[in-house]
Amino acid sequence: MNCNVLIVDDSPILRTAIKKVVRLAGVPDDRIHEAGNGQEALDVLETIWVDLVLLDLNMPVMDGEQFVVELQKRDVISDVAVVVVSTESNKERLQRLRDLGVRSSLHKPFEPEDLCRLITEIMGVAS
Repeated sequence: MNCNVLIVDDSPILRTAIKKVVRLAGVPDDRIHEAGNGQEALDVLETIWVDLVLLDLNMPVMDGEQFVVELQKRDVISDVAVVVVSTESNKERLQRLRDLGVRSSLHKPFEPEDLCRLITEIMGVAS
């Protein structure tokens, strides 16, 4: 799969697990990028074009919701596909994120197959 993916999660262990699934979806290692919070993710997006952001919500420094709000303010990167991968279950919060343009969400813990399928669907790759 010829796309760049940014994994945003404050847990290095979860970033590693998600990275393995992204590889299974066909994304090469050199196209997978990581950030530990929303601010780090914005910094990455200033230097690297990213097609898909896999975003945790509950993080220090800048949480996922703040990241999405900031992302929408930046014309150049505001149409990057964002998928929430989080333990968040607050329906109102998830709806606010959808209203801000988040494409989909996946609840942790997740099955690797579900995340892999979601990545290929969002990126428009036939499975």
